Amino acid sequence: MIDLEQAFSPEGPLAEAIPSFRPRPQQLEMASLIADALRENRVLVAEAGTGTGKTFAYLVPALLSGGKVILSTGTKTLQDQLFNRDLPTIRAALKIPVTIALLKGRANYVCPYHLARNERDGRFLTAQDAADLRTIARFAKITQSGDKAECSEVREDSPAWFAATSTRDNCLGQECPDVKECFVLAARRAAMDADVVVVNHHLFFADVMLRDEGMGELLPSCNAVIFDEAHQLPETASLFFGESVSTAQILELARDTRSETLAGARDCRELIDATRALEKAARDFRLAFGSEPARLSAAQAAALPDFDKSLDALDAEIDAFAAVLETQAERSEGLANCLRRTAEVGERLVRWRSPDAGEFVRWVEVFQQSAALNATPLHVSGVFRRQLESHPRAWIFTSATLAVGQNFTHYCNEMGLSWIDPPPVTAVWGSPFDYAKQALLYAPAAMPDPNHPDYAEAVARVALPLIRAARGRTFVLCTSLRAMKRIHALISEGLQRAGEELPLLLQGEGSRSELLDRFRRMGNAVLVASQSFWEGVDVPGDALSVVVIDKLPFAPPDDPVLAARVEHLQKSGHNPFMHYQLPRAVINMKQGAGRLIRSERDLGVLCICDPRMIEKQYGKIVWRSLPPMRRTRAEAEAIAFLEQLPPPRGA
Repeated sequence: MIDLEQAFSPEGPLAEAIPSFRPRPQQLEMASLIADALRENRVLVAEAGTGTGKTFAYLVPALLSGGKVILSTGTKTLQDQLFNRDLPTIRAALKIPVTIALLKGRANYVCPYHLARNERDGRFLTAQDAADLRTIARFAKITQSGDKAECSEVREDSPAWFAATSTRDNCLGQECPDVKECFVLAARRAAMDADVVVVNHHLFFADVMLRDEGMGELLPSCNAVIFDEAHQLPETASLFFGESVSTAQILELARDTRSETLAGARDCRELIDATRALEKAARDFRLAFGSEPARLSAAQAAALPDFDKSLDALDAEIDAFAAVLETQAERSEGLANCLRRTAEVGERLVRWRSPDAGEFVRWVEVFQQSAALNATPLHVSGVFRRQLESHPRAWIFTSATLAVGQNFTHYCNEMGLSWIDPPPVTAVWGSPFDYAKQALLYAPAAMPDPNHPDYAEAVARVALPLIRAARGRTFVLCTSLRAMKRIHALISEGLQRAGEELPLLLQGEGSRSELLDRFRRMGNAVLVASQSFWEGVDVPGDALSVVVIDKLPFAPPDDPVLAARVEHLQKSGHNPFMHYQLPRAVINMKQGAGRLIRSERDLGVLCICDPRMIEKQYGKIVWRSLPPMRRTRAEAEAIAFLEQLPPPRGA
């Protein structure tokens, strides 16, 4: 059997098989520590800076370990990259006969039952949606996997996918007439048989929840779990260990019931009418919150004039709907399933309305078209710790951003790792990039307080000279959608006044992948974006030379979940700012800053506008956690750095 030193050596199999492979001491050190953890069933928490090669550092020991390994990622993009590119490459290079499988959530697989049902009903808002569904139907006849990522002719966000896939709520399970053709079950069978299974964090926690109910499949059978992009786990775990009921779920339930009624109980006009009444009650409930999206505590929601009345009406309508549906449920599996879903929605609504929610935060999220009642745990440490102690196996947590400086206390406390025995092994490997030469950290002088009404104007004034000096090639990352829109408008005006014809993109003008493709292709574009572009975005090369960050990314203090956690920490005798808010902001800032330098050849300026980084004592904790770039407060120095860069391709 090949050993790690051989695998990563300059003359080893990886170097031989992969032209771009370069041996890095940090990569071998990390791989060795992971191999030890896999062998000893230990917990390892490891931060590896950009360029360390952490993907190969965990894949090689995972494939050499000989056990069943679950690899969990934060994004479907990384999931596809691991399964389609990295794992096959390493398996071939090391000549190891391991089997690999890719497993995604059910919404990623075509459902033959729902596809046929909706193709037959033919109710679509646009001709494009109908055309997309026909394309998906053709794809379903030839695909082996049913994975929608393989159907590139249909946009990932096309509404037709809702008609062609199933949800946990509307899946008929073993009672489905098309169960033998089910792509989800086929993917699960392949995952059960494989040596290495690639999942994402959402699916991992879905399996954990099923395991708590005695039904989980993946976790009991594995020897090791490796989390990449592990900084996302606390947030994902909060979603899954909490509970939610939304008007979107209720509208979907009404639509599905109507469809099943037309197929199996067409003569029951009363049930069709009940679906319409349920839809109206759900929409009326959404209208109780006004037109703007918002996040409200349960108390804030209850103070709204129409909240209680519309929630009572929705509750009553669900009961009336269930009563009619019960009379027809025996007529088909689909209707029986709708009755089960109705009971679950009703139970979740009753639990949400119960004031004794234990260590949960009850809050409401209002979207443009829907509203969701959420119960989120104050902390997930206890639940996750149970998983760690349930069975001897290795647990590896890795990301480019987990520590504050060299300290993992915040992350280990959030994930319940601080109280396990033996304690977790922790390690930090900095990036091999030469940040002192490749990058400049610019903190502009004379910035107003971030709460000043003209702060967005000040950010745009700082950004414009950098954009012009770099000839585009800029990300402007904002901490709120409102700031994003305002700063975009100001930059647009400024470029027009200066006669600069640079492509200016705004988050929301297309999907994230479409905007990124345009940004890379143009070579001289400016993208103004919010949270969804702070991480998981890779633009190596000269298409990106400036990253401007408007503020330190603290969560808004009026956020209901944050407010409840702050209150809980205060009651426990902790300082919530130092123990929770600041560490989270540091990790988010490291993610945003990490967009700039993605390869050994990248050059650029990171501009952090927020004066608190310099003026406040805690600001030192922020900039000391960033890569060791040269620092300046002088605009002239930042512009001089950018003006000596080679011209962009799009110029």
